[in-house]
Amino acid sequence: MHIRKDDQVLVISGNHRGKKGRVLKIFPERDRVIVEGVHLIKRHTRPTQRNPQGGIVEKEGPVHVSNLMLVCPKCNTPTRVNSRISSSEGKASRHRARICKNCGEMILAAKT
Repeated sequence: MHIRKDDQVLVISGNHRGKKGRVLKIFPERDRVIVEGVHLIKRHTRPTQRNPQGGIVEKEGPVHVSNLMLVCPKCNTPTRVNSRISSSEGKASRHRARICKNCGEMILAAKT
């Protein structure tokens, strides 16, 4: 999957086209992603001890990964992602790096 947690993404199709947000959670087995502020759904909750009032709660719903495009942190444009295996000596130190197709810079995973 070309998108990781804490990446900035742009929605390229659907009702929320044009919205940008940060990736909160990824479901790789279903190819779905939860993006902050995109695809808000209303959840009706019954009163519990934790939430004695109950009511309607708005939360983000999953979006298919094909409807998202990664925003490059260097050039700040939506981009396709190229992957390259970067390796120093030996097989154990190999890892896949994501490369921006627009500016050619390596996209690092966001630190939390």
